[in-house]
Amino acid sequence: MHVSIITATFNRLDLTREFLASLEANPPAEPWEIIWVDDGSTDGTREWLQSLPAPRHRVLLNDRNLGYAVSNNLGARLARGDILAFLNNDLVLTPGWFAPMHAVLASHPQAGVVGNVQLNARTGEVDHSGVFYHARGKPTHDRTLPAGAPPVHPVIAATAACILISKTRFDAIGGFDERFINGCEDIDLCLRLRTGGWQNYVALTSIVRHHVSASPGRSVNNAQNTFLLLQRWRPLIPAFAAASWADPALRDRWESKLTGWRWPAAYLTRRWRRRPGQPCPAWLQNFVPRFVDRELARLLRHSPTLAVPPANPP
Repeated sequence: MHVSIITATFNRLDLTREFLASLEANPPAEPWEIIWVDDGSTDGTREWLQSLPAPRHRVLLNDRNLGYAVSNNLGARLARGDILAFLNNDLVLTPGWFAPMHAVLASHPQAGVVGNVQLNARTGEVDHSGVFYHARGKPTHDRTLPAGAPPVHPVIAATAACILISKTRFDAIGGFDERFINGCEDIDLCLRLRTGGWQNYVALTSIVRHHVSASPGRSVNNAQNTFLLLQRWRPLIPAFAAASWADPALRDRWESKLTGWRWPAAYLTRRWRRRPGQPCPAWLQNFVPRFVDRELARLLRHSPTLAVPPANPP
């Protein structure tokens, strides 16, 4: 096996240096290379990247900021490895981060994306242990560690700040959708894998630290990205939400999004509605598309020019 690490950069040379130091201190056990894709940095990052030794370090310099999806797709096309590791430049890798993720990918033939647990680098609190859909039909970071859960946890999606995926599978699914600009492209990738028959996982014993959303301009296109994700997946969002409700570890947080609706809250707290393994009631699942439609209407009200851009070029 050979691992191709793909890391996109846009300024923040300080964090990129810290990331590389942590990678060199805690490298994958498998042979590895790193492909850096710079999006027009102006803080000395480009010059620093070009000083790194080949052939382990390969550098692609974009003339401007093309965004996460485009830059990582470009890096993936250059990759020589069987396994792609998409790692943000604002991570701090810790001892043993790679082996649990690799073990999941190797031992689960239906694995799509394999993510891990990410701690907020500033506070040390859990920032990500997977993504679930709650009652209002939005993808949300799980910021807890499931008590007594096995080390391999199936999830609907995982953040691409730190994921492994087979290169064959990534290429077959078409990579990241380049209509997303620095947001939601990882959720969309995971959903396409899921609906294609693959299962996404989080390796709970792999832990890294993450300087969350450290790149400048990270949230500029949030409305457009959210609109596209909701519109594309609207027919299936109720099923994603129902799958999250069926997980007892997520149910309370799922239901908390119905706050203010007194009669559903009272109904849900009855003991017979709390049976483990019970499927999400159809009447409850029917609330989800209403919330999704309300959010789409809200986005259009505040940003009337929102539209779905054309598909990726072939």
